[in-house]
Amino acid sequence: MDIAKCLTVIDALCAGEFPAPDGAPKPGAPGPGHRTVELAASHGMRAGDAGARQGTAQDFRAYREAVAERLHDRWGRQPPWGQLTVRLRLGRGEAIPEPWATLSLLTDELDVWQVTDTGRWVALGVADRDEADEIRLLAAVTRTPPP
Repeated sequence: MDIAKCLTVIDALCAGEFPAPDGAPKPGAPGPGHRTVELAASHGMRAGDAGARQGTAQDFRAYREAVAERLHDRWGRQPPWGQLTVRLRLGRGEAIPEPWATLSLLTDELDVWQVTDTGRWVALGVADRDEADEIRLLAAVTRTPPP
C-alpha cells in the first residue's frame, strides 16, 4: 500500500470528469456526478479465518488514517462520519443518493471532506462489513453532499 499513489488517484478523481448517464444507475457503479475506486484490497480474506480478517481490517483502517492525515492537511480535519444512521434511513425506505447509499452498506465510517473551490466531496473508507468479500480501501468523489 502506497500513500502517494492513493493521493494521486484521489487527485485524479477530483480533477476528472464523471461518467455520463447510461441507463439505470447501479449501486456502487460510477454514475452521473460520482465515482468510487478501490485504492487497495486484501487477498484471501473472503470467508477466511476471523482472527486474520480482523487483523487485516485493522491494518486497512490504519492505512486509511494515514491517507486521511494527508487529506486533513489539505482540506481540514473532520471527525469520521458514522454510517449507521444512513443504513437505518435506507432500511426505512428513504432514498439515499449514490455513492452514499452503497458506501453506507460497505463501510462503518468514512472520512469526508468538501474539496475547496470544486464543490466536490471526497470520502475515504474501509469496506470490511461483508465477510464474504475482500477488505478494500475505497475512495469516492461526488458532487452530491452527504445525506
